[in-house]
Amino acid sequence: MSGKHKILVVEDNDFVRMQICKFLNDDGYDTFESSDGGQALDAVSSQSNLDLAIVDVRMEPINGFDFIRAIRGDNIAMPVILVTGDDNPDLLGEASRLGVGAILKKPVQKDRLIKIISRTLHLGKH
Repeated sequence: MSGKHKILVVEDNDFVRMQICKFLNDDGYDTFESSDGGQALDAVSSQSNLDLAIVDVRMEPINGFDFIRAIRGDNIAMPVILVTGDDNPDLLGEASRLGVGAILKKPVQKDRLIKIISRTLHLGKH
């Protein structure tokens, strides 16, 4: 059980977003949903106590990398886990430059998701 960490799930595919939220809720996390990067930026500014964001890479009009650049530009150091179905090797380099904690491939597996979240949240506590 995770306690009550608050996780923002940013995914434009309704089914994938609902599935990730169900995995997280079943494991005791509080979730906030956004269907695009713009909504996610609004959520970050209105929910100051978010612990982590799980973000899809490919979304319109604001994609996952643009979302991360925007929050980093506002000096928000919230950990981010990217979710993608893309095999592009350039993703790793860009994710690394932006300080992304992990990249998960779709379809998202519950056990792997929970393990990566736990590790990412644990590493964030200095």
